[in-house]
Amino acid sequence: MESGPHAGILLLMDIQRAWTKDAQELLNLQRIAFQSEAEVYQHCTIPPLTQTLEELTDEILKKVFFKAVKDGKIIGSVRGYRSSGTCYLERLMVLPEHQGQGIGTKLMGTIEEHFRGRVDRYQLSTGHKSESNIRLYKKLGYTIYKTEKINSKVSFVYMEKLP
Repeated sequence: MESGPHAGILLLMDIQRAWTKDAQELLNLQRIAFQSEAEVYQHCTIPPLTQTLEELTDEILKKVFFKAVKDGKIIGSVRGYRSSGTCYLERLMVLPEHQGQGIGTKLMGTIEEHFRGRVDRYQLSTGHKSESNIRLYKKLGYTIYKTEKINSKVSFVYMEKLP
């Protein structure tokens, strides 16, 4: 059941592969979407906020990126790659004004489907204070298998799901 201010509203959007031509718009989205994470952890230099356009463009060439597009604008994205039988999923993001509408769920389903049959498991990580992320991933079938302390303010929660 969807919740939030837009619950029940049909969102007309499309999930598509993202390419290098999308790099600047993806970087803008990333900086907006991860601002709330930076505030939660009181740390404005988290990697999603310091990544350069060149670094992101290079990453698009090496990983699989999907984007959620509404009215010609990218409103969400997720990326991932396969290594040694594991699909590593990274940086699920949705513009704040579009959160709670199922976009993250659709992005996750699309990227999982892309790698289905070619991996033994899906893995991701999120910050320990990112309760809404953890709740979403659990709803999608992910379970926590490890927590790692990064510094005095941040721990990463590692989650996995079997196909």
